[in-house]
Amino acid sequence: MTGKSIFATLLVSLAFLAPAHGQFRGDAAYEDLYDSENAAAMKEHVRMLSSSMMEGRAPGSEGELLAAEYVSQVFESYGLDLLSPKNGDVFGVRKENGDTLTSRNVVAYVQGYDKSVRDQFIVVGARLDNLGVMEMMVDGQPQQKIFYGANGNASGLAMMMELARMVQTNSVLFRRSVLFVAFGASTETFAGAWYFLNRSFADLGTIEAMVNLDMVGMGYNGFYAYTSSNADMNAILRTLTGGLHPVLPEVTAAEPYPSDHRAFYSKDIPSVMFTTGRYPEHNTERDTQSLIDYDSMERELEYVYNCTMALANYAGTIAFRPDEVKKPKKTVGDEIVSYADCDIRPMFLNSADPRQFLEKWVYQYLKYPQEAVRDGIQGRVMVEFVINKDGKVSDVRVVKSVSPELDAEAVKVVSASPKWRPARLKGEKVRCSMTIPVEFRLEKKGKASFGIKK
Repeated sequence: MTGKSIFATLLVSLAFLAPAHGQFRGDAAYEDLYDSENAAAMKEHVRMLSSSMMEGRAPGSEGELLAAEYVSQVFESYGLDLLSPKNGDVFGVRKENGDTLTSRNVVAYVQGYDKSVRDQFIVVGARLDNLGVMEMMVDGQPQQKIFYGANGNASGLAMMMELARMVQTNSVLFRRSVLFVAFGASTETFAGAWYFLNRSFADLGTIEAMVNLDMVGMGYNGFYAYTSSNADMNAILRTLTGGLHPVLPEVTAAEPYPSDHRAFYSKDIPSVMFTTGRYPEHNTERDTQSLIDYDSMERELEYVYNCTMALANYAGTIAFRPDEVKKPKKTVGDEIVSYADCDIRPMFLNSADPRQFLEKWVYQYLKYPQEAVRDGIQGRVMVEFVINKDGKVSDVRVVKSVSPELDAEAVKVVSASPKWRPARLKGEKVRCSMTIPVEFRLEKKGKASFGIKK
């Protein structure tokens, strides 16, 4: 199925979908009436993410893009602050044959309540991609097989999204902040996790711990926690055994499955992987939603929620090694940060590209002063401004002038800007300064025009 046919199928299905989660909502079956809220939501997520429309979510495919857009939409509907564009934080992966595939991470954020530690983070991650579509010979005939990846890893994504909803709902209980990341191109040597740690997130010293959710949908096989024998992480898990939990994981010293937690271990970040382990249908076309045990997933979700809270509220520092002493955490003050230095750049209409602001706002409302048209004045006015933590624009000034008339018009339109999505540094909202070029051009016969030169 081509990319066009995927979107055509999606559009056809829209006429029959209910409003929750926008275009991605699926029809509920009769048996779903007996599901709890969490189980019903996870079942809906798995249905969508492992549907034929997603075509196995291969890295760089239209299916992976659709999955990223779905996860983004769910995060937003749950009230999380989306830190990546709706189609994800895009990155490239160089293949052995020299080609480059384009994948993406989806990142969302819930801020902790304690000002003294809310610039420290617990990262909760789940693999976004799977094997996609492959051609196989069946009875001597080539056939395309979709590797649906219901348990690997639509189940982990579904649990992460519902965990995000629970954390957002109860954010006043979490001292540290929690980042939720759907990692793209995980099957390509954990490329999404590598990109997040090496290119996307600036200060790794603020990440206290990582929780990885991979293949969590087959609880009848068991429920396991892999910590790489980290002493502090094991101690935290032991403290949870004294509480009331519907299920407790078996802490294992043997890695059940290589996944994105490995990239965090390589950066000396304590991590725990939750999984129900390998299963016969793993990496086959038989990995469909009919395999998933949602009752077990709901019990696992409650435990993972309590574990995430324990990590977020841990009184000390979670050390990677027993003798490790971490450096004091840096905090972000009220200083103005330049556009280039922000971890997450400010967005206008869900785009971090300044051209979006110019095209969708500035050039829509800019008026060429008649005096400037009469006198044949044209040129580029460089305007600097600050996007505050609440998204409002302030401190607008001209840093390169053309004429008083053109300068005043550029300042007026920029000052009237709607709210932006504010920039972030080390997870906190910051005041961000940026500079844009506002073009005034005169064509033949004195006709005025604006815009970005192609």
